[in-house]
Amino acid sequence: MNFTEIAEARQSCRNYNSDRIVETEKLEKILASARLAPSACNGQPYHITLCTEETAKSVAKAVQGMGMNKFTNDAPVMLVISEKPYVPSAALGAKVKKNDYRSIDIGILSAYITAEATAQGLGTCILGWLDDEEIRKICDLDGTVRLVISMGYPKDDDKLREKKRKSIDKLVKVMK
Repeated sequence: MNFTEIAEARQSCRNYNSDRIVETEKLEKILASARLAPSACNGQPYHITLCTEETAKSVAKAVQGMGMNKFTNDAPVMLVISEKPYVPSAALGAKVKKNDYRSIDIGILSAYITAEATAQGLGTCILGWLDDEEIRKICDLDGTVRLVISMGYPKDDDKLREKKRKSIDKLVKVMK
């Protein structure tokens, strides 16, 4: 798959096949791609916790507050993305420029993870609705949990949906 094919094929999966386990080799490829994601000053101010089996089930429960994200019960993998401190040069830049580079870096990381997962034939869903305190306890983390990415094989009947996006002319301004 080229990148455009990946972008066209990737969607938020909310219908996982709970009977299919994600192969270790595929997880290794996804994490290797994640490691290559660019970040401010190459600081990688995040940590990825790979959760499977019982830990994945516990994390799934921690993203289901107020009845949300029930589909995660069937996701065999949960990736917890927690925040780590900036490297000194990125911390200085963030302070001087008043910009939250960690959030940007975590967004880029998530894009790399979900793109590689799609290339590996897996479905993903990026979840911001979560219980930070509970997930920190489950995963023994000291950094704030920013995102959880559910992952697994989509069910066979989970068809690609039409993408609803802004038109290019509403999204892009060209200046010469």
